Amino acid sequence: MHVPDGFIDLPVSAATGAVAAGAVAVSLRGARRELDERTAPLAGLVAAFIFAVQMLNFPVAAGTSGHLLGGALAAILVGPYTGVLCISVVLLMQGILFADGGLTALGVNITDMAVVTTVVAYALFRALVKVLPRTRRSVTVSSFVAALVSVPAAALAFTFFYWIGGTTDIPIGKVLTGMAGVHVLIGIGEAAITALTVGAVIAVRPDLVYGARGLSAPLKLRVGGELVDAAPASGPEPVAARSTRKVWATGLVTALVLAGFVSFYASASPDGLEKVAADQGIDRKTEPHHTADSPLADYGVKDVGDARISGGLAGVIGVGATVVVGSGVFWVVRRRRTAPDTAPAGGNA
Repeated sequence: MHVPDGFIDLPVSAATGAVAAGAVAVSLRGARRELDERTAPLAGLVAAFIFAVQMLNFPVAAGTSGHLLGGALAAILVGPYTGVLCISVVLLMQGILFADGGLTALGVNITDMAVVTTVVAYALFRALVKVLPRTRRSVTVSSFVAALVSVPAAALAFTFFYWIGGTTDIPIGKVLTGMAGVHVLIGIGEAAITALTVGAVIAVRPDLVYGARGLSAPLKLRVGGELVDAAPASGPEPVAARSTRKVWATGLVTALVLAGFVSFYASASPDGLEKVAADQGIDRKTEPHHTADSPLADYGVKDVGDARISGGLAGVIGVGATVVVGSGVFWVVRRRRTAPDTAPAGGNA
């Protein structure tokens, strides 16, 4: 779904750039409320994990592959505002370091892959968990459905952008049919990855899943033949329960293994957008990427002859860069949230 330069004209690219900038600004403010002592340390890791999994293209049809978009996963794990920022960081790293996704099309990509997927997925997720039983299984099922719908929603958003700003004269009906068909299939893979990841985190640390907060019913006690809510447990939570170090380390190692080793076995077929663009002629005016000469372009390290080593090193560097940049962004956002609370009282203005 990474849109390269040249697919969308400059006026629409500029307009989506303004939308993306506004969405990021709103998300920076909203993330201050989401990033607490549990989510703040994990937000950068979520971005790095999504970067790694996006390298794992999986086959979905003859000659076509797909990969995780990640908006649903990020929103459910760390919150919708923080989720938008996670995907935006990933897209920025991919565009600058790996020449993946055009720089003039960065606004299109953030609006489509970060904003649309996150908003659609989280809205549907919240609606489902409100009507389903308050259980961990319901959270996992809701994650699956939300992720499944978010991918064709992003495909429809791209089709809309192409309809108003496409640089080639292709009937919009053909674009819509091609994009919707293949991305429904990709959505199934997205849903499976999202549900498995959310389910795995819930099984180990349900308190770290933002979308699962407040879903557990209070403990009931039978008093005089009637069920009443038990008093909440008093006293500080055990340090072991509060610590995120083990989860963080496990997630980082997993991301490094996926990007540095498993990615070599990913499908080499073009992804959904690339396939539709080639079949329909959308790619006739594709422009060279501004960072095409980057030493990490196309997810390989320049001058490293062995493809396995080159791709693995690029993946490891990408995970490292994403976790550092993402963690830095979220640390600053978190610090801005806590600054008023730590400021000295009194004094003259």
